[in-house]
Amino acid sequence: MITVRLLLLLLIWQLHPAFAESLEFRHGVSQIPDYQLKYPPDFKHFDYVNINAPKGGLMRLPYTWRFDTVSPIGKPYGYDFSYDKLLERSADEISGYYCSLCESVAVSNGGLKIVFRLRPEARWHDGTPITARDVKFSLDTYRTHIASGWSETTAWIESIEILDALTVAILTNTDASKQVPLLQGVPIIPEHYWRERDLFASSMEPPLQSGPYRLISAGRGKSFVYERVPDYWGRDLPIHRGMYNFDDIEFEYYLDGTVAREALRAGEFDLWTENDLRHWVSSYETPAVKNGFLIKGELSSGAVGGSRNRLVFNTKRKPFDDIRVREAMSYIFDFEWQNRVLHNNASSRANSFFANTPFAAKGLPSEKEKTLLEPFKGKIPDQVFDKAFSFHQSAGFGVDREGLTIALRLLSNAGYKIKNKVLVDPFNESLKIEFLIQEEDKKRLLLPFVRSLNLLGAQANIRLMDSTSYSYLVKEGDFDVIVTPGWMEVPPSWQLRINFHSMGSTWNRGGINNPVVDALVESSLDAENIEDFITSVKALDRVLLWNYYQMPLRARGADRIIYWNKFGRPELSDDVLLEPYPSAWWYDEKKAARIDTN
Repeated sequence: MITVRLLLLLLIWQLHPAFAESLEFRHGVSQIPDYQLKYPPDFKHFDYVNINAPKGGLMRLPYTWRFDTVSPIGKPYGYDFSYDKLLERSADEISGYYCSLCESVAVSNGGLKIVFRLRPEARWHDGTPITARDVKFSLDTYRTHIASGWSETTAWIESIEILDALTVAILTNTDASKQVPLLQGVPIIPEHYWRERDLFASSMEPPLQSGPYRLISAGRGKSFVYERVPDYWGRDLPIHRGMYNFDDIEFEYYLDGTVAREALRAGEFDLWTENDLRHWVSSYETPAVKNGFLIKGELSSGAVGGSRNRLVFNTKRKPFDDIRVREAMSYIFDFEWQNRVLHNNASSRANSFFANTPFAAKGLPSEKEKTLLEPFKGKIPDQVFDKAFSFHQSAGFGVDREGLTIALRLLSNAGYKIKNKVLVDPFNESLKIEFLIQEEDKKRLLLPFVRSLNLLGAQANIRLMDSTSYSYLVKEGDFDVIVTPGWMEVPPSWQLRINFHSMGSTWNRGGINNPVVDALVESSLDAENIEDFITSVKALDRVLLWNYYQMPLRARGADRIIYWNKFGRPELSDDVLLEPYPSAWWYDEKKAARIDTN
């Protein structure tokens, strides 16, 4: 009888989808094969938090654009605090993702499936258990509705299978572990709440949530108010200890940055992230700053590198199908002049697509890089092997005659000549370049470039479009040059294919179509360890740079912040890539008592 029961159990075990193949469940996962997670299964808390941080107080933060809904589809300010996710990224290692909603996670041997076992204690704020049905409902909703904003993020998912009430398998068309950074950002929403409601309808009614904070009030063009949930189900998880210390977090609406800066100086809210270097340099010379009440500081942001923006040339049509024309652009764009005049010399140039990360190509290629690149000799620029890449540098004053002279030489080699003060090609057609933008502030970046192009005899102009028309033209490839964000996650994975691979139409709007680039993208994504991964991405970086497909501009660095000095911040080691703000900050009553903002 015992033998029969054992055989029956064995049969059930073999037929269960979760065990049809060998799965090793762990407390965390990485996108890099053979990666050793920093924190062991029995870790107590992240090293970079203050586990004795006091609970209490209020943090007030600004936002400057309106929301029509507080549904998670609308991604209202603060929604990250009120929804749990499957995984949480640690801030002090290059690729460690630890279980949050799940208690363990496994990736199949072939890499096409990732399986999550959920925590039985996980609860929505109404006390209902969070189950595999909620995970499936959330991911199915996001990947099948473009309006969700997560449809491209989850496009790699083929299907979601519920294995039991607390076990869910995500089947993919790619290496599932490489998509962990995307999955980590997706909030799980309650199926039983949204089953009879329209997730996409405009609404200011706070929905059911599950996270450490609960949205309690919201209004169009008004404030979003979140209160800490004292009996939050996950408050004692290692990933949450020392976190979520404020009793309340409020997001106040301001018409624009100018109004918000005035409100900050008046003490109407607590912290502003300053992205305009003009204001960073000149707008905060106040008594409050001099007295140490208002602090100018930084937030480490090493989990994201690259550049603030990139100029993307449309290589699918003239004139940018010619590498010599693209290279000429790099000599015409006077970064040093712009940095001095517009940025008070507070910026640095991104001489890499992965600037300020371990993946940026610097100096000459290593022996490992040369070995990887050797089979492509003759198919890539010779400089890849024997010359360190760096964009041309001007003196930053006046007209950069040296840069313009080199640019003219390159354009001449491409068949252009000056005729009646106009650059024309062998067919007597003038060199016309149109910069397509959808944001007014991009004019400030492009106008000096346009003036230099016109000085050489090119006919350059800027065309400002509404977002709908802009998106249509870019999608159709009907543009010469566009300005795109240049940020790259650390480590880069899912972005590589959609940015640079010939099949990556999502963000590869310039039409990079190079078999060597494709091969290096795949080599990077197939790397079996961190060393090979870094080698492959550096090699990819070199090939991209020397082909001048795009032009990275200002390098990303730490985020510049101005805040009222009434908070505690954890002391961070150099290993911390991304400061956990505001989740690891806390309210300091003694500091706050010293400040008079009236």
